[in-house]
Amino acid sequence: MANLLGICLLVLSTGIAIAAAHRNVLLLLADDGGFEIGAYRNKIVQTPALDALAKQSLIFNNAYASVSSCSPSRASILTGMPEHQNGMYGLHNGVHNFNALGNVKSISKILSDAGVVTGLIGKKHVGPGEVFKFDYERTEEQYPVNQVGRNITNIKLFVREFLKDSKEKDQPFFLMVSFHDPHRCGHITPQYGPFCERWGSGEEGMGLIPDWHPIYYVWDELILPYYIPDTEPARRDVAAQYTTISRLDQGVGLVLKELADAGFDKDTLVVYTSDNGPPLPAARTNLYDPGMAEPMFMRSPDPKSRRNDVTYSMTSHLDLLPTFLEWFNVSYPFDLHEESDTNVIDQQHPPQPVLTGKSLLPLLQAEPPSDPDQAVYASQSFHEITMAYPMRAIRTKRYKLIHNLNHQLPFPIDQDLFVSPTFQDLLQRTASNQDLRWYKNLRLYYNRPEWELFDLKLDPAERKNMAGKPVAKEIFEKLKVRLRQWQELTEDPFRCMPGGVLLDTGEYLNNATCFDLGQQ
Repeated sequence: MANLLGICLLVLSTGIAIAAAHRNVLLLLADDGGFEIGAYRNKIVQTPALDALAKQSLIFNNAYASVSSCSPSRASILTGMPEHQNGMYGLHNGVHNFNALGNVKSISKILSDAGVVTGLIGKKHVGPGEVFKFDYERTEEQYPVNQVGRNITNIKLFVREFLKDSKEKDQPFFLMVSFHDPHRCGHITPQYGPFCERWGSGEEGMGLIPDWHPIYYVWDELILPYYIPDTEPARRDVAAQYTTISRLDQGVGLVLKELADAGFDKDTLVVYTSDNGPPLPAARTNLYDPGMAEPMFMRSPDPKSRRNDVTYSMTSHLDLLPTFLEWFNVSYPFDLHEESDTNVIDQQHPPQPVLTGKSLLPLLQAEPPSDPDQAVYASQSFHEITMAYPMRAIRTKRYKLIHNLNHQLPFPIDQDLFVSPTFQDLLQRTASNQDLRWYKNLRLYYNRPEWELFDLKLDPAERKNMAGKPVAKEIFEKLKVRLRQWQELTEDPFRCMPGGVLLDTGEYLNNATCFDLGQQ
């Protein structure tokens, strides 16, 4: 492994040419958003702004989060590292108190040091502050989170302020607008509805967001995806979610208008995605596809770039940092130690990090040949502090292998899902032996085997576990080896679980070896 530590990102020429003096980036991030978008063939939810953006963008049909949890996903996007490598194992806020490692480099710090003005508007939800510092911040650290994450009028005005400042500084910018919709809020402020769909609606006592025109959905007319129980409580839950997705969509439209009005739309790379899947059963906090498959659009200002086109290339959120660095022609700042051999681990100099993502800019020019072995990886350790259920996964276009490291324990349920109408109805139906109208049951959902292998071509809903079956032995072993190699490459401290202990023979995990408990 030592000879891999000197790997660095190469800044490649993509052939993208724009006439502007500066290149900029606008990253639009949804909070627990899925494929509830017209551009992804949802025929019910109204998302005209996102649909218009998609028509001007390259649409990703195989984009995946590297973790299905809010803070870890945001940290992975900003550092280009999976959660077990950057140290943000779970939620940052409150009693959970997770923080990234102090020596990790984030895109905001890297770009700021390179002369790019950085800004974050909306939900931040990562720490420590010195690692994830932006030049301009309007987040829950200065304001109530709903005011910066759901109040689209405030978001519009903050974007206007940032763009005005950037124009006066005459420097390129990186702006991340991190919406709080469509995250749940029913367990904290139930008076606003399960998704805060009443907050700011103009109803009595709910306040008013001037730029928001609420759209309401009829629960019994929805077309539900396979992983949501087909019950009235779940349908009403999703109808409320759709109202906040339409608020998010209107916010995206306002932000893009501010970008155009400021004259930056001709030199700005625009990316839209979500941190993880929706807060529904089998989705967020899971490494099943509803939890880690994400929408993603990328709009280049280059008129020759692909637009209203689809890429099927396997894509990870870990690819975003290399993409943004290449866009700005900035190299990753590896620490170079002139007096030490970078191929040798010593106690004075930490090893160089290995970034496993790739730039997505070449996809804007042409679709690469299909590669059945191309894979993305995922790593989940916690969500809330009490949810110790580490999982690791590898996914190709056809297969997915999930390693449940704490499979002896029941799968944990996070607070806001637990109190949701959807999950409470599941509990009540289970207790009274009623039909769940769901594709799983809670016994199977809670109790998972160590290994789960799915043939996604034949079983896209991930219902039939092939692990342990003779017909799947070859692909199981192949994916298992690749997953372990990725864990080694990214120095996963969980890589010896569940049957071993990681023995650290030095200051850094590169020196560590696994001690098999079964040998004793």
